[in-house]
Amino acid sequence: MKSKKSIVLCATLALAGVVPVFAAGEAVDGRPRKPVAREAAGQGASGAPARAADPLPLGRGLTAQIVYQVLLAEVALQRGRGDFASQAYTDLALRTRDPALLERAIEVAGIARRLDLVLELARQWIQVEPDSKRAQQVLAGVMIMSNQFDGLAPQLISMLEADRPALPGNLLGLNRMLARSPDRQAVYQLISRVCAPFLDLPEAHYALAVAASSAGENERALAAARKANELRPDWEPAVLVEAELLARRSPAEAIARLQAFVDAYPMARDVRLFLARALVGEKRYADAKRQFERLLIAYPNNPDVVFPVAVLALQEDDRVLAEAQLKHLVTLDIPDKSTAYYYLGQLAQDGKRPDEALSHFRQVRTGEHVVPSVVRSAAILSSQGKIDEARRLLQDAASANPQQRVRLLIAEAAVLREDKHYAAALELLDNELAAQPDEPDLLYESALLAEKLDRLELMESRLRKLIELQPENAQAYNALGYSYAERNLRLPEARQLIEKALQLAPDDPFILDSMGWVLYRQGDHASALTLLLKAYGQRSDPEIAAHVGEVLWTLGRYDEARRTLREAQTKHPGNDVLSEAVRKFAQ
Repeated sequence: MKSKKSIVLCATLALAGVVPVFAAGEAVDGRPRKPVAREAAGQGASGAPARAADPLPLGRGLTAQIVYQVLLAEVALQRGRGDFASQAYTDLALRTRDPALLERAIEVAGIARRLDLVLELARQWIQVEPDSKRAQQVLAGVMIMSNQFDGLAPQLISMLEADRPALPGNLLGLNRMLARSPDRQAVYQLISRVCAPFLDLPEAHYALAVAASSAGENERALAAARKANELRPDWEPAVLVEAELLARRSPAEAIARLQAFVDAYPMARDVRLFLARALVGEKRYADAKRQFERLLIAYPNNPDVVFPVAVLALQEDDRVLAEAQLKHLVTLDIPDKSTAYYYLGQLAQDGKRPDEALSHFRQVRTGEHVVPSVVRSAAILSSQGKIDEARRLLQDAASANPQQRVRLLIAEAAVLREDKHYAAALELLDNELAAQPDEPDLLYESALLAEKLDRLELMESRLRKLIELQPENAQAYNALGYSYAERNLRLPEARQLIEKALQLAPDDPFILDSMGWVLYRQGDHASALTLLLKAYGQRSDPEIAAHVGEVLWTLGRYDEARRTLREAQTKHPGNDVLSEAVRKFAQ
C-alpha cells in the first residue's frame, strides 16, 4: 500500500484536470481506493472505451433501482456518453447521499469535465463526511481549478494542520498548486491568509515571497524572503529568491548578497552556481570562472556544473578547457547530449580536424542544433571535395525538416558557390523563389550569386525588392552599395547606400569595410584606411585584409602592406580576393 498522499500533491494533480485527482489504486487516509475509469469522454489513454468501475461498496439501502441506475450509468460511460453517465450518477448520489456513490459521481463528472457538478457533489460529500480528508482534498482541488478562492483559505488551513509532519513541504507546494490561476494578486492574498497561522516556519515566508513576487509586490516579497532566511540562515531557496528580487533593481546588489552567503556557507552549491551565472550575465568572466572552478572541484560529475564551465571556457576562448569538459559531459548520464556534441563539432572543425568534427555532428539528433550541424557537416564535406555527398546530406535534412527548407537550400547553394558553380547555385534558389517570390533570405542570397555572374540588373532588382520588403535590412543596403563601389560605379549612390547601412548597424565590420572601400574609390585614402583598420581589428576577414593591404600600398606604406597581406594569406591560403592582392602588391 502506498503512503498517504499529501494535500499538495492532490491539489496539484487537480490542476491537470479533475480526473487525475481520483487516480485508481492509490491509498487515501490509509485505505486502498477502488479502480475508476480515467479518461474523458469515456475513453482510455489509447482511445479504447473506459472500463466500468468495480462494484461499488454501497452502504445499507442497496436496492434494485440503485443497482439498475449504476449499471445504466456505467454502460453509458463505456459507450462514450460521459455527460449522460455523469448526470445519472449525480442524481443518484444526491438522492442517496451515500459516500461511495458521491465519490464515484465526482469521478464520472470529472471524466465529463463537469466542474459544476464536481463542486456540488464535493460540497455534499463534506456534509455527509465532514472529517473525510479525501472529500476535503477534492473540494479544495475543484475550487482552485474554478478560481473560487472565497472560503478556500479555512479549507486549506484545516488540511495543512491535519498533516503536521508534511506541513513544511505542503507550504512550499502552495504556489505550484495555484500556478494556473491568472489572478496573481488573488493568489497572493489567498496564500497570505493560508500562511498566517504558520509564520513560525521559514517555508511559510518562502511561500509568501514567491506569491508576492508573482503578484509584482517586490518589496513585500523581499521582506518575506529575508524573514525566511532569518528563521533559517543556511537555507539556499530563500537566498535564491532574495537574489532574484534584488537583481530586478541592481544586479550588483544581488551578486553581493550571493557572495556573502557562499562566504558564510562554502558548500552552498545552488547559490554558488547562481552566483557564477549572475557573474557571467554581468560579463565578469574571470570572477565567474573562479566560482565554477570551485564547483568543479566539489562536483566534477554534475552536469549543471560541467556544462556551464564548458560554455564559459568557450566564451573566453579557452578551447582546451572547453573541449575537455564537453568530452567529460557526454560521458555523464544526461537526457540529451546533442548540444555538447554540437560544440565539440565546432571545436574540432575550428581545430582543422574535419573527420572528428563530422563524427560529433552526427551525434546531434535533437533540438535547435540539428540543422546547424547538418550545414556545418555539408561545408566540411564540400571542403573535402565531396560535393554530391554534401548536397545529399542537405537535401535529406530538408525533407526531414520542411520548416527549415529555405535555410538548407541556401546552404546547398553555398556548397555549389564554393565549388564555383555559380549558375547552378542561382538556378537552385531561383526555383524556390518561383514559389516564394518575397522570401527575404532567398532574395539576398540569389542577388549575391547574380553579382558573381555579373548579372547586375538581376542583382540590383532583387536587392531593391528586399529593401522594399525590409527597409531596416542593413545588409541589403550594404550589398548593393558595395557592388557599385567594387566596380567603381555610381560612387555617390554607393556611399549613400552604405551610410544608410551604417546607420542601421554602426559596428558591423563588413559595413565598415564597405565604407572604407567606397572612400578609397573616391580618393580619400587616409579616411579609408582608418575605417578599414577598424573593421580588420574587429574581424580578421581575408577580403578586409586585401583592402587594407591595397590602401597601405597606395599610401606608399609598402612594408606594412606586404606584411598585412602575407600574414593574412598564411591564415587564409585559399581566398581568391586575398590571393589576387598578394599577387599585385606583396610579391
